[in-house]
Amino acid sequence: MATKKAAESTLYHLSPKGFWKKFRDAVVVNPEISSGLPLQGVHRFPPPASRPEKYATPATKASDPAQNPYWKRDVRRAYPQLSVVTQSGLSQLLIEHSQGTPSVAAPGEGQAEGSTAVSTTPESLELSAAISNITSSAKVYTESKLPPKLPIAFADWIPERSPDAPHDPHSYFPMKLYK
Repeated sequence: MATKKAAESTLYHLSPKGFWKKFRDAVVVNPEISSGLPLQGVHRFPPPASRPEKYATPATKASDPAQNPYWKRDVRRAYPQLSVVTQSGLSQLLIEHSQGTPSVAAPGEGQAEGSTAVSTTPESLELSAAISNITSSAKVYTESKLPPKLPIAFADWIPERSPDAPHDPHSYFPMKLYK
């Protein structure tokens, strides 16, 4: 004999009682279907809010007032820091980088005992003099070595005419369309 296996609707779910049971039986298409409300003690063990211990937030460096001062957390006063490059500093940077990578000797090579290595700093020139000095000695940009461009996410728009929108041939300002 074959037995029909089906979940019992009242075993794991709440079912209405009294007036609401009669109302549900009269209104619902299939009164044997489950209400969908699970019994609290059956599906969730232990039930919510039944544990005696309380949750404690673990201590971190941020929870220690001595290690977390207010001025580090105050983002309203996190002003951008300005950096200043003077013309003499810029001219020195341009001269240093135009010379290429200098070859550095290994320690002990080409040095006498007791002598110290002296780093040569370029002389301080005006910016216009430094630029003319660099461009006169070597060609800075060529067709193969172009100057840097700004990184933009979109291509330059080149206007192309599209067929005009329908308009009166004698209109004063006809609409012109571009792609």
